[in-house]
Amino acid sequence: AFGNQLIPATMPLKKATVFLNPAACKGKAGNLFEKNAAPILHLSGLDVTVVKTDYEGQAKKLLELMENTDLIIIAGGDGTVQELRANVNLLSSCVQAAFSKIPIGFIPLGKTCTLSHTLYPESTNQVQHITNATLAILKGETVPLDVLQIKGEKEQPVFAVSGLRWGSYRDAGVKVSKYWYLGPLKTKAAHFFSTFKEWPQKHQAALMYLGPTERPPEEPEEKPSRPPLYVRLYRRLRSYWSSPKEFPQEVAPEDWEELKLSTIELSIATRNRQLDLTRTEDFMDICIEAESVSKGEFVHRGSQKMRDPHMCPDGSQCIQASRCILQLPEGTEGSFGIDNEEYEAMPVEVKLLPRKLRFFCDPRMREQMLQAAVQ
Repeated sequence: AFGNQLIPATMPLKKATVFLNPAACKGKAGNLFEKNAAPILHLSGLDVTVVKTDYEGQAKKLLELMENTDLIIIAGGDGTVQELRANVNLLSSCVQAAFSKIPIGFIPLGKTCTLSHTLYPESTNQVQHITNATLAILKGETVPLDVLQIKGEKEQPVFAVSGLRWGSYRDAGVKVSKYWYLGPLKTKAAHFFSTFKEWPQKHQAALMYLGPTERPPEEPEEKPSRPPLYVRLYRRLRSYWSSPKEFPQEVAPEDWEELKLSTIELSIATRNRQLDLTRTEDFMDICIEAESVSKGEFVHRGSQKMRDPHMCPDGSQCIQASRCILQLPEGTEGSFGIDNEEYEAMPVEVKLLPRKLRFFCDPRMREQMLQAAVQ
């Protein structure tokens, strides 16, 4: 249907830049993209430029060369999304602002594609899932997604569209692939063998956080036309003569809450997975799970955690925050999982960047979000 539509000769073609990670899906991503997504993009009449992120950090150089792009398409997994978002921070402020306004399409080709659960309907067929995602990009429906800025001891922050995990469930989940020979029992096996360590497995830290912030009204996509010069001069003079001189007001101190925690796992997540397009506050979810978990519960809950890593089960403490600081005791070992990528565990500051990016989504998913909000 897209291929049969005529494009007038005077209409400029929309330019799409595809960032393809050929290493995703154990090296199969390139072939999956060329066979299933690329033909649809070309038939749609887009001017498509495909660039391959063959090595880590190359996305930054490619972004610097990108000009006059109408939409960005990320073809890969969670790691490709995160690398592209992180490298934008290295660019100039004007390029960052321009990037945030460009709609982004996501074609799931990686081993882990967390965004798929929000943007597209579930599908057991990988080819169908890829084609559904590609068609959703062409239909043009978008949703705003939050981003977490995670800043540690290093100068360069890390960005996440899903969240951060630290604890025993994440550590066990990383080892699931080691037990591939057990087939459907590999997840339970990974969590069962991890209970052979010192039990219960406690993770201790100090947490400071700020509560939710009020969501400002969404800016209109099209700015009103600029008034004539004489109107602008009149308004400026009227404002100058009529307004009394105001002295700067003191800024109220931020109301930080402090909490000592001992938990089996801590997660800090965006609300992107449970997206509510009508909510009036911006916040991220901090889930502190109880440390008193039996070995049987740990093994049973492990499979649930693989499906929904940031779920907050009964008995856990859930906090809504716009910003938090996580302090770890000296000598803390282990790793964080940030959008399924591994990072050294260290003290970090996590800041919510609300509605930072706009992603294309399937119109059916957007309709479900709006219906759920009404109900």
